[in-house]
Amino acid sequence: MSDLYQREETYDRAVIEKMAGHYREILTLLGEEPDREGLAKTPERVAKAMAFMTKGYNEDPREILTSAMFREEYKQMVLVKDIEIYSLCEHHMLPFIGKAHVAYIPDGYITGLSKIARVVECFARRLQVQERLTVQIRDCIQDVLNPMGVAVVIEAGHTCMQMRGVQKQNSVTTTSAFTGVFLSQHRTREEFITLIGKNLR
Repeated sequence: MSDLYQREETYDRAVIEKMAGHYREILTLLGEEPDREGLAKTPERVAKAMAFMTKGYNEDPREILTSAMFREEYKQMVLVKDIEIYSLCEHHMLPFIGKAHVAYIPDGYITGLSKIARVVECFARRLQVQERLTVQIRDCIQDVLNPMGVAVVIEAGHTCMQMRGVQKQNSVTTTSAFTGVFLSQHRTREEFITLIGKNLR
């Protein structure tokens, strides 16, 4: 895949121009005048915004974790909660916005705390469904760090059901995924749930 997103505000010009041409056509099909003052630069802006919002396709979440992976004998829960999520629903390409809570119990290796948030960001910045996003985060951490267990909970509001369709503005979707001791040990799972301040029973 073309390197749409290399670093912030730096894009593959040929790809952006091609995308902008399609957005210009969409504006016309909507009944707009893409040459009017307010819309003249909109196709390019939208193309760059879409490149940014899907930059996760050009990032390797496993590499993110291994770039700061350290030997450590700590064997208690490591929790990073309230990680902001901005993703696009793959069904309507409308945003869903929320928070992720991610915990793991190390078994010989830890990773930098910011790397957990970056893994969440990497998977979120793709066309997604919340269910798959939850599992991808869990599986990546489990596969790379091989901890005693991983827990992931995501809470998000989906504009595809808030702005259109059933139009339920206050609805929130919660998904969870667990491995290892978070599945087998009730007390460990309860500790995680208590620390994130949720009742998932």
